[in-house]
Amino acid sequence: MTVPGRRSSTFSRLLRHGFTDPSGAERLLDVPELAELRGDSVLLDALGATADPDLALRGLVRLVEAQPDAERQTFTSTLLAAKPFRDRLLGVLGASEALGDHLARHPRDWESLVTYEAVDLHPGVAEFERGLAEAVDAVSLRVAYRRCLLAIAARDVCGTTDVAEAAAELADLATATLRAALAIARTAAPADAALCRLSVIAMGKCGGHELNYVSDVDVIFVAEPTDGTEAADEGKALQAATRLASHLMRICSETNIEGTIWPVDANLRPEGRNGPLVRTLSSHLAYYQRWAKTWEFQALLKARAVAGDPELGAQYIDAVSPLVWQAAERENFVPDVQKMRRRVVDNIPAAQVDRELKLGPGGLRDVEFAVQLLQLVHGRNDATLHSGTTLDALAALAAGGYVGRADASQLDEAYRFLRAMEHRIQLYRLRRTHLVPEDEADLRRLGRSLGLRTDPVTELNRTWKRHAAVVRRLHEKIFYRPLLDAVAQLAPGEIRLSPKAAGQRLEALGYADPAAALRHLEALASGVSRKAAIQRTLLPVLLGWFADSADPDAGLLGFRKVSDALGKTPWYLRLLRDEGAAAENLARVLSAGRLAPDLLLRAPEAVALLGDPEGLKPRGREHLEQEVLAAVGRADDAEQAVAAARGVRRRELFRTTAADLIGSYGTEDSPREPDPGALVDRVGEAVTDLNAATIAGALRAAVRAEWGEELPTRFAVIGMGRFGGHELGYGSDADVLFVHEPREGVDEQEAARAANRVVAEMRRLLQLPTADPPLLIDADLRPEGKSGPMVRTLKSYAAYYHRWSLVWESQALLRAAPMAGDAELGARFIELVDPLRYPAEGLGEEAIREIRRLKARMESERLPRGADPTLHAKLGRGGLSDVEWTVQLLQMRHGWAEPGLRTTRTREALAAAHAAGLIPTEEAQTLDEAWVLATRVRNAVMLVRGRAGDTFPSGPRELAAVGRYLGYETGHVGEMVDDYRRITRRARAVVEEYFYGA
Repeated sequence: MTVPGRRSSTFSRLLRHGFTDPSGAERLLDVPELAELRGDSVLLDALGATADPDLALRGLVRLVEAQPDAERQTFTSTLLAAKPFRDRLLGVLGASEALGDHLARHPRDWESLVTYEAVDLHPGVAEFERGLAEAVDAVSLRVAYRRCLLAIAARDVCGTTDVAEAAAELADLATATLRAALAIARTAAPADAALCRLSVIAMGKCGGHELNYVSDVDVIFVAEPTDGTEAADEGKALQAATRLASHLMRICSETNIEGTIWPVDANLRPEGRNGPLVRTLSSHLAYYQRWAKTWEFQALLKARAVAGDPELGAQYIDAVSPLVWQAAERENFVPDVQKMRRRVVDNIPAAQVDRELKLGPGGLRDVEFAVQLLQLVHGRNDATLHSGTTLDALAALAAGGYVGRADASQLDEAYRFLRAMEHRIQLYRLRRTHLVPEDEADLRRLGRSLGLRTDPVTELNRTWKRHAAVVRRLHEKIFYRPLLDAVAQLAPGEIRLSPKAAGQRLEALGYADPAAALRHLEALASGVSRKAAIQRTLLPVLLGWFADSADPDAGLLGFRKVSDALGKTPWYLRLLRDEGAAAENLARVLSAGRLAPDLLLRAPEAVALLGDPEGLKPRGREHLEQEVLAAVGRADDAEQAVAAARGVRRRELFRTTAADLIGSYGTEDSPREPDPGALVDRVGEAVTDLNAATIAGALRAAVRAEWGEELPTRFAVIGMGRFGGHELGYGSDADVLFVHEPREGVDEQEAARAANRVVAEMRRLLQLPTADPPLLIDADLRPEGKSGPMVRTLKSYAAYYHRWSLVWESQALLRAAPMAGDAELGARFIELVDPLRYPAEGLGEEAIREIRRLKARMESERLPRGADPTLHAKLGRGGLSDVEWTVQLLQMRHGWAEPGLRTTRTREALAAAHAAGLIPTEEAQTLDEAWVLATRVRNAVMLVRGRAGDTFPSGPRELAAVGRYLGYETGHVGEMVDDYRRITRRARAVVEEYFYGA
């Protein structure tokens, strides 16, 4: 019975020693089996030093209760007398509920922790093999494995070993376990053992001597017939080896009364799970030489022979090692490695990203990925880098000058802390997990296990986030900082990359011309000026963004040109350094193609738009027109006026292209726009407004040059085609009609002469050769086409349309919209043509047949010779023309009755047709998806090549850049083309039904 005063005293002591449930702890201390331990301050101090004193005490009570009566006295005496044993036992019990369960099931296993000298050693494979020697089946092997694991955990939680040593011990124990399992399998099947030589190759963390407490053990099996066996018996030998390997895997992986040891995973073998489990050495080599992907060589970097025939294992390692160090010379090395890393991150559930210790941003995989990539790049010429252990390889990279010593030290510290977190998380229940727990008690135990005792949860989160931030920063930096040291000869006393090594690294990162890239870096970063110092701060991150694009060389070259143009401007480098989004936005824009950099280099000061949160939002028509007309009004003559208007157009076109690229690629601050249709609509509206404002400026300049403020005739510009539909792309001409009406008292012939002169002057001014992109005005949709007058009066249009208009002209007028000039005259033109484009009671059957004949003729005659009809975005199957003619036929047939169809915009009209029940949901979505995709392809081609095009480019870099714009990662251009064909094929089926009536 507990005395009240003693209870109060004990309660306080328990709180001071870190117990969170003092009442429960008191009850446990009162059990009869702990009679000799009750009240012993040494025991209480030892419990208070554990990660979880409550858990440690519960485990201790269970262990004491499980002792046979005759041995309990020995156990308790040893616990009180031997401090090393007490610290290790309670340390394990306070950190691992699973090992506490094991000790409760096997109460004699505490004896493995007794001898100080034995526990304090760092055992190798031989010592673990002795610990497993008595295992004869899967159950006894599991028990012996856990007994050995107890000793490793005891050294780990008490600080006798550091995290790297503990990981190495775990790998050595796995090696001994694989050998023991193979011995059990061979004993069970002596006939199979006699037929073959089998070697087990450890991969992954086991191969790298850095295993977790709970992890799949990755292996590859290689086998040969035993010496003296006929070659014809190779098949029998492989069958025998496969049976042995399968038995080994079952022994380790299957659940028995003691649970499992760990899964043995052979999926890193050639052809993965679809390939044979066991191959001969020659079969392995044939696969790696002909079929292996880059990631398979990266995986082989950690290959190590661990069990079975040692001679065969050594032959395997000797044979594959040269292939590993040639991997960086493969054509798609960088895209393959980058794709693998992105795939890992993309597969993390969104709810777990912030808790993912291994795979998340700033996690363990970032360190391992960076180290392995640098090893593969520089290990071709430096054998000191040939280590499968991450921290050893990092130290070698630092010693060789491939990574700065300070960076390597920070990365080493961060990696050790993150691995220690991972170890302690897994040790608790011996479960394979890399997620940081959310429960307060779990976080408290985890923090205390890492030595954080004042405020374990707060300190743990702060330290973890700090190390993750370091990893994120250095993951990018370590690739590029040594490049700057190489070209700028910085950091005296440090070993630096040689020009050859720097060139190799740039080549491996995707730069096609490493020598030119090094010259650009030298020009940007050399010297002691403030400008060079800021560049050295910016370039490591910028180079990473360039390398992530389809054309890193173009990005770096463009950055040098912009920097040369603005280098003496005080705000430029400050903007990039201080405005987080500006530098990444600039990198994305410069490396995405030719159009945006060309626009920027003609007016580099536009880079300021990239740092303003509002800078990438398109400006409306009214605002643009006011600016253009004001600039025209300040000019001395018409040519200067239009030059000013075109300058505004150039700047705003850059704003639009930059916003489009950033929305398509996404950045850290601005994720990728999830709706491609929204991007297309914004581009179409912005370019249309911009061209309309420019034409308004040219009209004002032409009028002022000869007539002052007022033309003798009222004049309006009507947009047609994509211009009138507000759907212009970057490479579109401006289709227009010109209409005029003589002012009161003005002779009609004089008015016509004035109207024709103003049109001729507008076209001349807009086509003057300058550095600005041209704006071509196309009036071929006018009555009588190229042979008709360039400009007509409203009455003339009315007479023509009344007497001579053909059905295709009525169809063309579906896109007519006023764009510049006299607004009232433009509105009356629209009133004039509405009855033609939306005929009362719809189209007659003959008119419908005529439209279908015209479309079929266009398909057969206008597609360029040699063009692939499945890939031509404008005239090809399911492309823009197919969708637009289908929608326009619906407008002409039903626009008189359905007001929603009376719009010049294709997507709006399609949505209205669906809302009116004229086309089902799925078919409408199919047409919309195809139209948006085809439009984006045309925009992408213009952005990438700097000139218009209607089909995918043939060059691999340009094709990859188009793919990145469309949302496909590097290496997926085949998937992009297949998707385009699939989407447009489905659209064509809808066109066949709703346009041709098939």
